[in-house]
Amino acid sequence: MITARLPLFPLNAVLFPGLVLPLNVFEERYRAMMRELLKSDEDEPRRFVVVAIRDGREIAPTATGMPDPAAAPPERAPADGFGPDPIQTFHRVGCVADAATIRERPDGSFEVLATGTTRVRLLSVAADGPYLTAEVEDLTEEPPAGDEADEAGALAEGVLRAFRSYQKRLAGASERSLATGADLPDDPSVISYLVAAATVLDVPTRQRLLQAPDTATRLREELTLLRKETAVIRHLPSLPATDLTRAPTHPN
Repeated sequence: MITARLPLFPLNAVLFPGLVLPLNVFEERYRAMMRELLKSDEDEPRRFVVVAIRDGREIAPTATGMPDPAAAPPERAPADGFGPDPIQTFHRVGCVADAATIRERPDGSFEVLATGTTRVRLLSVAADGPYLTAEVEDLTEEPPAGDEADEAGALAEGVLRAFRSYQKRLAGASERSLATGADLPDDPSVISYLVAAATVLDVPTRQRLLQAPDTATRLREELTLLRKETAVIRHLPSLPATDLTRAPTHPN
């Protein structure tokens, strides 16, 4: 297994390979991370690990939305809010993010646009610098071959059909549909991650999909989830249209 030590960015969210993650970085410990990433050569990937915080494990207070521009940025030690043993606070499978855009604002905060690349497993977490770092190993997902490829392809087609039905129920049949042939790739693995990110799910469920052992397993679970969610939505009052491909900006 390939291992590396990378900056660690905990969130109350799950990042999937291939998906875009906008970040609003205002805490000093994460500002320091972005300043360090900016020191790397522009041709080199600016990599950090996004990991989801386990339910009920974050001790530090958090705020929703954008920070108060008049307030000083929070000053916290690297592990503040994550308990005496931070690795126990996080899910063990995360995703490496490559920050294509890191833009510093006049107030010293950062606007970041990153893309998920590969899944990793956390081996250890260290708090010996201005921000947390993690030793991680790659969790590669081998592309299916032979009969497994045929099964994954058939499952992907079923998931796309279920997703179209789900989206129409959620957003209204007259709204623009995400799941058209022109919008989605053919790769079952890519489809599995895109559907996992675009479906309205809680963090534990998203995390379970991220750490599924293979594409077919992820697609099978998504098919079950989509059918269940569509059945629930069918019995709810009309909901406002939602752009499922637009992720919110995460405040750190």
